Order: sequence, then C-alpha cells, then structure tokens
Amino acid sequence: MILDKVSVIILSASIFCLLLAVVITLLDFYFRRRSLRRMNDMIQSAIDGTFRADIFDESLSASVENRLAEYLAASETQRANTAAEQEKTKTLIADISHQTKTPIANLLLYTELLKEEEGAGNSGTAALLESQVKKLDFLIQSLVKLSRLETGILVLHPRRNQVSLLLKEAEKQYTAQAQEKGLYLHVLSEEAGEVTARFDPKWTLEALGNLIDNAVKYTQTGGVTVRVKPYELFVCIEVEDTGIGIAEEEYAKIFGRFYRSMSVSDEQGVGIGLYLAREIVRQESGYIKLVSEVGKGTVFSLYLPAD
Repeated sequence: MILDKVSVIILSASIFCLLLAVVITLLDFYFRRRSLRRMNDMIQSAIDGTFRADIFDESLSASVENRLAEYLAASETQRANTAAEQEKTKTLIADISHQTKTPIANLLLYTELLKEEEGAGNSGTAALLESQVKKLDFLIQSLVKLSRLETGILVLHPRRNQVSLLLKEAEKQYTAQAQEKGLYLHVLSEEAGEVTARFDPKWTLEALGNLIDNAVKYTQTGGVTVRVKPYELFVCIEVEDTGIGIAEEEYAKIFGRFYRSMSVSDEQGVGIGLYLAREIVRQESGYIKLVSEVGKGTVFSLYLPAD
C-alpha cells in the first residue's frame, strides 16, 4: 500500500516536472519569437525608411533588441546624411556640366576665328589651342559621366532592343575616326539579324563606343572588326583589333579607374573609358572580358543579357 502511494507520488512528480518543462519551453519559445518579431519589425521599418527609435522603448526584454535599435537609429541617420551628400554631389555635377559648356564652346569658336584670319600666322597656334580645348572638354565630360554613374545619379533603363541597331549607330560614330588613321572598321551588323538583348541603348552605345575608340586609338595598321555571337543566356559583342595588344599581367588593371599602361602613355586619354564601359555593362547585369596578345591585337567581349 505504501509502495503504491510512493509510486503515485513519483508518477505525479514526474508528470509535474514534464508539464513544467513543457511550459518553460513554450514560454521560452514565445519570448524568443516575440523578440525575433520585434527585431524583424525594426529591420523592416529601416528598410522602408520609416524607422524611429522612440517606437522601441527601453523596456525591451532582450538587451540585443536595444542594441539593434541603437544600431538602426545610427544607420538611419547615416542613410539620411548619405542621401543629403548625394544630393549635394548631384547639384555640383550639374553645375560643373552646365558652367563649363559655354566657356569651352567660346574657346572653340575663337580658335576657329583665329584659323580663318589670313596672314596672321596663327594657324599653328590655333590648331594647338583647339586640340587642348577638345582634350579639356573630353576630360570634363568623362568625369561628369563617371561621377553620375558612381553616385547613382545616372540610372540605366535596360529593355529589349535589337543588337544590330546598336552596331549600326556605333559604325556611324567611329568610321570617320578609323579612316583618318587609314584603318578599316568592319561592323558586321547584318550578321546580327534579329538578335535582341536587354540593354539601355544610349549608355550601352557609350560602353561599346569606348571599346571601339580604344581599339582604333591603339591600332596603327589593319583595323577593327565588330561582330555578334548569340548564346543562350547572353549576347556577345566582340571588338577585335590588330593593335599593340595588352600584356597578360595588365588584364585586371586596365579596367581600373584612371589606369594607363606605360606602353600607351603618349596617347591621348585619361584612363576612364574602360572603367566606365565596365560599370555601365555591370549595371545591366552583363560583363566584359578580354583576350590579347602583345603585338598581335586584342579582343574585347561585351556580354549583354539575352531576353
């Protein structure tokens, strides 16, 4: 009889302990979920830009929630400061672009007038002046484009477009430049047929143009060929030249901002073109790669997302 009572007590105690363990587990689960929900709400409000530290008081159960609230409050302040700085940068870039247009246009006009003056002996000086003004204009415009891209001011709008139209426009812009150097520029736009890809026409033309411009600039004999190779996920535009080539150890460097190889230091340029081209294509979810051999030429391959 006594043993039965002891057994009942032990069984009751075991059940009580089990129930207590279940209750403690459920309470722990509840408080953990509540903390996670609160932290999730904090993070979501920070993402939405509606986070306010005063919503989350100092009575939060977990100290980590307080720390998270402090961190998010600081992040929100930093985000606001960054947005303000970007707005200032946007205004500054717009001012630079606007304020330099008129002086440069006037300088070019004056050089033309100097060249037209007969017997003044100014033709040589005027030509040098014109060349330097054009270099200055190119540098300013390149820096403005670069700044717009890096600060997020410039937003690309990729959409489905025919690649052949992009190639034809590039051919119009760079044929004269190639002919002036006695080079051929073969743009095989007809081979592209009805191939389409997703890209922003204006800025992808800028990127492709930079590749063609470099190819013409660093080629002395032969010329440049542009062709299209469609794949399942990407459409590849190849720019192949018969120029000086690029050493393998410079492959990773040439896409760097303002990088210029010692072998081309005498050529006109500031080392922005390839960097700008890569950034434009990257924002379209594409990429650029190259294959080159010193003294034999280079092939730049620009990959754009297929439909």
